[in-house]
Amino acid sequence: MAALLNPRNPPHEAVLKDLEAAARSLRLQLHPVRVSWSGELESAFSTLTRGHIEALFVLGDAMFFEERKRILSLSAQRRLPTMNAWRTAVEEGGLIGYQENWPGLHRSTAAYVGKILNGTKPGDLPVGRPTKYDLYINLKTAKALGLTIPPSLLQRADQVIE
Repeated sequence: MAALLNPRNPPHEAVLKDLEAAARSLRLQLHPVRVSWSGELESAFSTLTRGHIEALFVLGDAMFFEERKRILSLSAQRRLPTMNAWRTAVEEGGLIGYQENWPGLHRSTAAYVGKILNGTKPGDLPVGRPTKYDLYINLKTAKALGLTIPPSLLQRADQVIE
């Protein structure tokens, strides 16, 4: 498995450590592929092909979001299942997506704004993190790749694209 990350995005290196730990616990070999700008995508995918990579995790990044159709196309050419950080990428052909629940984030943001408007100093508010994530699965992509998604995973999905 490979993880596509942007070395100019500082949180990616921290996420990579978590991914490596998870991969070890699952007895998977994780190959980080660092791409700093969109011009490196073609060579990155050539590296994936030479490394006999069987799946790709695309970390959330503005450049990767902008280049998601190209990333999905390069993945499809290599019959490489992708896990993405965006529902949009799954709707466009990625296999699986896992992202923060946006309505929940909007409600949390509104609550923070309400507290500030009622006089709470922003510095007195705790830093919040998402508490709910949504799982998206594209069955059309799974079928094209010859993959069977376990029913237990399909039941957990917030949206299954058929």
